[in-house]
Amino acid sequence: MKRREFLSAAAASAYQASDKKIRLAVVGGGFGATFHWHEHPNCVVTAVTDLYAERRKRLRDQYKCDNVYESFEDLLKKRNDIDAVAVFSGAPDHVKHTKMCMERGLHVCCAVPACFSLEEAEQLRAVKEKTGLRYMMAESSYYRQAAIFARNTYQAGGFGEILYSEVEYYHDFDFEERLNKRPSLYYHPDGSNSWRQGMPPMHYPTHSLGFVVGVTGERIATVSCLGIEERAKAARLKSNPYKNALFNEVALLRTSKGHMVRHNECRQIAASEMERAQWYGTKGSLLMAKPGIHGDIWQDRYGKPRPAEAPKYWQSDLLPPAMRHDSGHGGSAVFICAEFINALIGSREPAVHVYDALAMTVPGIIAHQSALKNGELMKVPGFDRG
Repeated sequence: MKRREFLSAAAASAYQASDKKIRLAVVGGGFGATFHWHEHPNCVVTAVTDLYAERRKRLRDQYKCDNVYESFEDLLKKRNDIDAVAVFSGAPDHVKHTKMCMERGLHVCCAVPACFSLEEAEQLRAVKEKTGLRYMMAESSYYRQAAIFARNTYQAGGFGEILYSEVEYYHDFDFEERLNKRPSLYYHPDGSNSWRQGMPPMHYPTHSLGFVVGVTGERIATVSCLGIEERAKAARLKSNPYKNALFNEVALLRTSKGHMVRHNECRQIAASEMERAQWYGTKGSLLMAKPGIHGDIWQDRYGKPRPAEAPKYWQSDLLPPAMRHDSGHGGSAVFICAEFINALIGSREPAVHVYDALAMTVPGIIAHQSALKNGELMKVPGFDRG
């Protein structure tokens, strides 16, 4: 496969200029303040909100927006100049806040994961289908440069059939706290425990499964998962609302096409924070880089491993000119913003729509159930449109 062929495949969804404006509210000044909505020529940030003053300031400074509110509910009551909402609140509130928006006629781009239970998964699908509004999950793995490269390679036939994938997300919050000498994401700004404290790792599976669903489009059919208990089990169980003592979980998945996936979600492990994948096909394989060790590697069926040289897609016409720069989470932040706004401008479904979002989220919910049953093989329910 030649470099120009990959670029050509990507250019099919190049940015198209328009005079239309999307009025956007941004909810959540943690992760939500790291995006680039204000750089899109067709987006205007009209209101921002967070429960904490320092985060409200971050939002105000990032988006140069003076319409600042202390609660999401207050924002919705007082603003009528909104077309869509970027929901970056705590994960347990994602479905609740998405429903609040859609029931008021507002499109939603929501942080990961899409939901925390099968009941919430059904609620999310139902509200999207009832309202007909646009929903996008802001999954960074989908737009990491190596993932775009893998998706284009797959669509162009470069892998052949991907028989086996390895996907993983490592994030050691305890190490992060010691390294930075400040509270990690386990805590809110006021020192109280955040929703991440004690959360089963497999309830946050989308950074990994984005490399499967987001590359081949396959769904996960079955899962068997094992968990490793955190040593201070009694203390952790007492202090977290999930009653969870599993802080590292490893799963083996079978896809809807009969292919295999090894999936790791680890939160207490000696590994650099990373979202990473390896795809093994009948014609070729691609190995994403390990941070600080090597670059991406491509191997043909009968050839030797060589550098993959994935293009810097953020330099291409996939993005508006002002957004053609590197950004957070592997260059994904600008793409997430651009895709959501472009979809609204073009009156189409965005990438990582509700069905893909649930396909990236629900297998993790079932995986944790499997881990609690010592690896029992379990079926994963589907939430695609009937």
